[in-house]
Amino acid sequence: MNSPIDRRATLTSHNDEFVTAHIEAIKNKKEPLVQLDTNLWMLNPSRIIESINWVPFTPVFSMLNRLNNERLGKDIQEALDVLGFEDFVLVNDKDIFRSYYLKEILRPTKYVYLDRDYTLGLDYWRKHGASLEPKLMQKSDAVVCNSLDFTKRARKYNRNSYYIGNGFDASQYTSEKIRTIPQDLTGIPGPIIGYVGALITLRLDLRLMTDLAKERPNWSFVFIGKEDDEFKASELHGLPNVYFLGLKHTKEVPAYLEGFDVCINPQILNDITKSNFPLKVVEYLAMGKPVVATSTNTMQEVFQEHTYLANGKDEFITQIEKALRENTSSQEERRKDFAREFTWENVVSVFLRSIYPELESVPQQGPDAVIH
Repeated sequence: MNSPIDRRATLTSHNDEFVTAHIEAIKNKKEPLVQLDTNLWMLNPSRIIESINWVPFTPVFSMLNRLNNERLGKDIQEALDVLGFEDFVLVNDKDIFRSYYLKEILRPTKYVYLDRDYTLGLDYWRKHGASLEPKLMQKSDAVVCNSLDFTKRARKYNRNSYYIGNGFDASQYTSEKIRTIPQDLTGIPGPIIGYVGALITLRLDLRLMTDLAKERPNWSFVFIGKEDDEFKASELHGLPNVYFLGLKHTKEVPAYLEGFDVCINPQILNDITKSNFPLKVVEYLAMGKPVVATSTNTMQEVFQEHTYLANGKDEFITQIEKALRENTSSQEERRKDFAREFTWENVVSVFLRSIYPELESVPQQGPDAVIH
């Protein structure tokens, strides 16, 4: 199920293609339920919900939020009726507000909260979420998390909290087919130190990245992804050994990774990043590439044996030099093997065992559907 559209979005989100398409579909009364595959449907909620986060007091916010949840619940119930689903599992994908009351409204067989990012580090979510998210975890039948830190936090509120890791499209990265290096990468001298992902200062250490490029002018630093305003205005754009190649389609990314000598994830350490699961690291490893990354909790607990961890410019340089020096074909295969543990098949298997902890295996006769 896609996110519902709120009143503010109908007035201000004209540059967002997804929101614009959703609004047009509502106006044109297009069928909200779309079948994508034999047993897979997508729901685009047709009811507009109100923009209420400006409300200063959480009790008042909660009353209005209940009304928003009821609107969304009607959209879901109508889809359930069309599909003939009576028993279903509802997975709340980190939607603290809009899905807060759906357990009471829809009465699913199981209500599962998926905790996959520390949104409380942002003012918008902290305002009411700091008090509401713990209560949401408490009333959930299970909480599933993509990082060990998130799991530890969730268990303070719900003992049925489980670590399930994170998944990626393995076939896109683990294919053994020969990839042609993209033309805009072929003329860049090696060694190439590369990063793929959103270039935003909320999550990346811009100062560190600048210092690395200055300290090693004989290395080429290639950045692929959409930049925020601070990155666009940064000193990096004036350095001769730094290359910004822009946003690329996910299907193009493996070919670019093929041309990197070392992949980096220079995260800045803050409440948002210290416990998150960096999926890009799995994608890097799936290509067999050596990875140098900021030493966050998750990197230490999950990836330490397969990556080079560092804090600060000097450690990053030392670890990149080590990664360049030590890389071998056997090391590449070892990284690829480790990355295969994070296929969606494996993650879904762990997820299902988590929400049915009383059973050794997933029941053959389960619910009609999983709503996510």
